[in-house]
Amino acid sequence: MSNNNNPQVGIIMGSKSDLPVMQDAADILKELGVSYEITIVSAHRTPQRMVNYAQAAQQRGLKAIIAGAGGAAHLPGMVASLTTLPVIGVPVKSRNSIDGWDSILSILQMPNGVPVATVALNAAKNAGILAAQMVGAFDQTVQQNLQNYKQSLAEKVKNDARELGGEDEF
Repeated sequence: MSNNNNPQVGIIMGSKSDLPVMQDAADILKELGVSYEITIVSAHRTPQRMVNYAQAAQQRGLKAIIAGAGGAAHLPGMVASLTTLPVIGVPVKSRNSIDGWDSILSILQMPNGVPVATVALNAAKNAGILAAQMVGAFDQTVQQNLQNYKQSLAEKVKNDARELGGEDEF
C-alpha cells in the first residue's frame, strides 16, 4: 500500500499485528506531506522478500526506511545490513514480548558499522517524524511542514498552560 506513486519513506513491519502501532508513522508522514509506502516484510518468515525489499529500496527512490518489529526484532538490523539508507527501528511490544525489552534491545544493540536509529517502544509516530526530518533536510516544503508541526506543539502547550491559569510570559 502506498500514499503516492513515488514514496520517499518505506514503512515495513514483521507482521500484520504490528499495524496498529506502525500506522502512527504513516499518519504523521501523511500529515507532514511525505510520501510513503507500507507493507509487511518478515525477517524470519520471508527472508528473501526482506533482502529484495532492502536491496531495491534506494533504486526505487526511498530516502529512509522505518522498520517495526516485536519479539526478537531482527527486521530493522537485517534491513540496515542490506542498504545504505537510514533505517529507523520501532520496537513493538508484541503478544509474546518480554514487556517490549526484547524488541528494544534487539534493535538498539546493533554492532558498529550497522547503525539503526531506534525510537521508544511503540513510538512509530516519532519514527515518522524522524524520517520526515531526514527528507526535510533536502526538501524545503517538508522542512516548512515540520516547522509548522513543531509550532503547533508549542501552541498546544501554551494553550494548556493558559487553561490552567498560567501566565504566558515565558
